[in-house]
Amino acid sequence: MSSLFIKNPEKIRRWNIAGNFILAGAGIAVASPFLWVLFASFKSGSQLNNPTLIAFTPNLENWKIVLNSGIFQSALRSAAVGIITVSIAIIVGSMGAYSISRYKTGGSATRFGILAAQVLPPAVLVFPLLDLAYRLRVNGTLTSVIAAHLSLVLPVVTWFLIGFFDAAPKEVEEQALVDGLSRFQAFRKVVLPQVGPGIGASAIFGFVVSWNDLFYALILAPGNAATLPVRIAGFNTFRGVELGAMSAAILVSVIPVLIASFFIQRHLVRGISGGAVKF
Repeated sequence: MSSLFIKNPEKIRRWNIAGNFILAGAGIAVASPFLWVLFASFKSGSQLNNPTLIAFTPNLENWKIVLNSGIFQSALRSAAVGIITVSIAIIVGSMGAYSISRYKTGGSATRFGILAAQVLPPAVLVFPLLDLAYRLRVNGTLTSVIAAHLSLVLPVVTWFLIGFFDAAPKEVEEQALVDGLSRFQAFRKVVLPQVGPGIGASAIFGFVVSWNDLFYALILAPGNAATLPVRIAGFNTFRGVELGAMSAAILVSVIPVLIASFFIQRHLVRGISGGAVKF
């Protein structure tokens, strides 16, 4: 009878092999689109008509088109929008998350309701924002884009930081108050350093959200203030989609996101789960 509970090494080996095949298949499925875009950025127009073509002579014509299209200026605008948006979101969101975590401000309704804006379709918010931008005469500028991105980034950053503040020990903060620090001084000098990794992960995630936004940027600032996603969308012309040039531009946009995602993945999982586990 006890032999039924003895592990079968052969069966375990087969399961390991099957698991490796599944992981390899998943890896290929994830990597295939990126490889296709990479190959397409070095193909000519005639070669792009054959998506399965792997053996070809690379050329840099698509990259020359991208370099002359103002793509890097648009990337700098996207970076500026992302940095300003994240800076405001971190300052405001950290104080909001601290209040919700330590003082249960608004109760559970506030804790979950903070993400209510994420449930609404962007089209619901963009037209009021566009009308407000016209009234303030900031339409077609990065200021209106930053304001729109804050509606996306600020709730998410606050949600992430709630979990990190929950995990920060209260005893150290209470000791700082006993030693004579004010509440704000204890928050700035004691609590914030403890949640530093969470702030960093939230900042990078918020930057990625801003970096990837097309909808708000396309409607609020489609002209000379176009951000990187808007510039990439511009390769969809009346003559059709310029696949080669668009592929090169996509790589310019994707590489920073992949690098950032690699560094924040562990903290990202912790932030997503941490915002909801404690009441």
